[in-house]
Amino acid sequence: MKTITLKFTFALLISAFLFSCTTDEDGLYSENAIELEDISLSYTAMEFEITSLINEHRDSIGVPPLKVVNLVSKEAIGHTNYMINEGEVSHDNFSSRHQNLVNKVAATKVGENVAYGYSTAQAVVNAWIKSNSHRENLENENYTSFGISTKKDAEGRNYFTQIFIKR
Repeated sequence: MKTITLKFTFALLISAFLFSCTTDEDGLYSENAIELEDISLSYTAMEFEITSLINEHRDSIGVPPLKVVNLVSKEAIGHTNYMINEGEVSHDNFSSRHQNLVNKVAATKVGENVAYGYSTAQAVVNAWIKSNSHRENLENENYTSFGISTKKDAEGRNYFTQIFIKR
């Protein structure tokens, strides 16, 4: 199991560099409709750990792992910054993020988990798993990719945004 986890973590790290709770309804998408623009992002150790923990959980229930897509993380970063500026966790403007992801990465389904105040990756992932609506996003086998953002506010509290997509 450790070998699988290490191989997966390595593959996840590589894919993060190579690829450029609210849900919506499925839509239609033509594979050739949009070519992804490659963007560069850096991820924190906590973001890598959250990704690994989520994919380990998905593996434990027989659901394929999620791939990190930088363009999706860019949307997550914008929302995390918004929540910090507002001083509260929310799904405000989800419809805008949804439409951006439909346009930019040809998403046909979009979901989102947010949180704040947790000091470790394990703590926030445990909280999402214990919440029915957040767990539904984490375990949804239709989601193929996601983006992640974690950032501290001025008081040192962590804010989290996780956006799931199906392409």
